[in-house]
Amino acid sequence: MTKLQAKAHGAPADAPTARKGEKPGVPTMSDVAKLAGVSPMTVSRVMNGDPNVRPATRRKVDEAVAALNYVPNQAARRLAGARAIRIGFLYSNPSAGYLSEFLVGLLNQASIHNVQLVVENCEDGHTWEAHSRRLIDNGVDGIILPPPLCDTPELIELIAQADMPAAVVACGQPDLRVGAVSIDDYQAAYDMTSHLISLGHHRIGFVIGHPNQTASARRLEGYKAAIADRGADASPELVVQGMFTYRSGLDAAEILLGLEQRPTAIFASNDDMAAASVAIAHRLGLDVPGDLTVAGFDDTALATTIWPELTTVRQPIAQMAETAVQFLVRQIRAQRDGAAEQPEHIVMDFSLIRRQSDAAPRRRPKLAGKTVEA
Repeated sequence: MTKLQAKAHGAPADAPTARKGEKPGVPTMSDVAKLAGVSPMTVSRVMNGDPNVRPATRRKVDEAVAALNYVPNQAARRLAGARAIRIGFLYSNPSAGYLSEFLVGLLNQASIHNVQLVVENCEDGHTWEAHSRRLIDNGVDGIILPPPLCDTPELIELIAQADMPAAVVACGQPDLRVGAVSIDDYQAAYDMTSHLISLGHHRIGFVIGHPNQTASARRLEGYKAAIADRGADASPELVVQGMFTYRSGLDAAEILLGLEQRPTAIFASNDDMAAASVAIAHRLGLDVPGDLTVAGFDDTALATTIWPELTTVRQPIAQMAETAVQFLVRQIRAQRDGAAEQPEHIVMDFSLIRRQSDAAPRRRPKLAGKTVEA
């Protein structure tokens, strides 16, 4: 959170005030000006793309706009001749939940910053060159790449050769030539695995994400590190390949729950595969979380629309998409002003969200003098 955002959220004096003819609580241009420490006229000049505004001033206004979620009057901006920014969104992601969260963030910032989104879908994941060239030829000002396309070096190179600003989201090792927003996937997986171990789970199945995403490998590394550090069962049979799809989660869960000694918990690399694991457990007559704990990753809408609701890692997908738009807007405006704006890189916080799908492993009655896990 920036200083301006903290100020907006923490200082009552800076809260938007209702004016005649306006809805209470709706931020105004004056509110933006007050928070940014500039005049309303300066805010107007920034919003209308005036090239004579200093980059530092423009940045303060942009941050204030984002902090207050200020949406300018679009009709007035068109009359003022504001030049819209066109950003291409190129995607190929098997998770509908992830894409939905991502689009929420994109659309929110698009309305705030007078951005026009141009969307291209690489359905098979191998047609990115044709789609990206179409975006470039159509004159977009910048491109945003979510996973897995953010992990395609050849695509980054093509965009760089076109001298086009770009931002990647959830990329493992971002290229310095593009803006980047991510979380620490390794630490998030480590923390979730450690949480499950702290509940008493010793055999924890893990469903890997698609191999074309670096986040998949990082989450696997975090899981393995926690297993090793906490002395849990590291049997290779507990790790099963998934593809970030619900269907692959069904297949992986069937393998794990078909083991002679099945795991007492399954940690899947996204919520789609975790939800599929819950479905297979129910089909087998297993209670979740009584017989099987299930944890996911991302905290998409799916996590709270199934029963029981998923314990998961919250990745701020919408906020990451919003930040990527902000990065590009600043860089594109700087280019128009003839100034140099270096791509920004940021690692955002994640959090563990505990709901109803996790519990301590159930214990069977003592047999022959010992207690065994269900």
